Amino acid sequence: VWGSEIALTFPSALGFATAWKDQPLWMVLPSPERSIFIGFNLLFFLPGEAGAKGNKGNYGFPGLKGQKGAKGDTCDNGTKGDKGDRGDRGEPGGGRGAPGRKGSRGAKGAPGDIPKPPRSAFSAGLSKPFPPPNVPIRFDRVWYNERRDYDPATGKFNCTVPGAYVFSYHVTVRGRPARLSLVASSRRVAKARDTLYGQDIDQASFLTILKLRVGDQVWLEVGKDWNGLYAGAEDDSVFTGFLLYPDGFEVLL
Repeated sequence: VWGSEIALTFPSALGFATAWKDQPLWMVLPSPERSIFIGFNLLFFLPGEAGAKGNKGNYGFPGLKGQKGAKGDTCDNGTKGDKGDRGDRGEPGGGRGAPGRKGSRGAKGAPGDIPKPPRSAFSAGLSKPFPPPNVPIRFDRVWYNERRDYDPATGKFNCTVPGAYVFSYHVTVRGRPARLSLVASSRRVAKARDTLYGQDIDQASFLTILKLRVGDQVWLEVGKDWNGLYAGAEDDSVFTGFLLYPDGFEVLL
């Protein structure tokens, strides 16, 4: 071991002096007449043999955050990850848009098929006065006969279209009373009479509506001793009928 002394001198204005001797530091009391000096006794040691390994020290305090490292090298693509959970529903979109422009007019369509309702009608007059009683009167002067449902040879109307029908007569009565019956399917459904005697002439009229089925027949008869039905050059007796509306047929207007 070896050593040496180093002295430092300070201005006396500080009012004290220190010195170190035989110790790492020694002090000399100050005096007004002396300068201050500090002495160092420096000791130097030669290296010795390595000591035994010490015990593990306590954990130190966390270090400061290091600087950002350089960008690493590009790696190969990894395997595809699992499908993530479904996200929350998004907010509704914008409001309803403005109406679009009116389109051009389309082409005219083809004419549709409009079913025509069936028709049935007739009107016929008497050509000879005082027809036979209790049998169909043959009105043989035909003025109109749609579908030919009326037969002038028998005096009967034959129903070919089911539905509601209107029947009427307008006859001339002369010289004797007249009793007329409207017969439908061999049943007298309406009766009327006109009482007249001498050479007087009178008129009789009647109208009704009947519901008929296909195959029904309608005619007029006069009673015995009540046969004043007349027809001449100046007077007519007429029997008329027509279909008012058929069954099961509707037309949308």
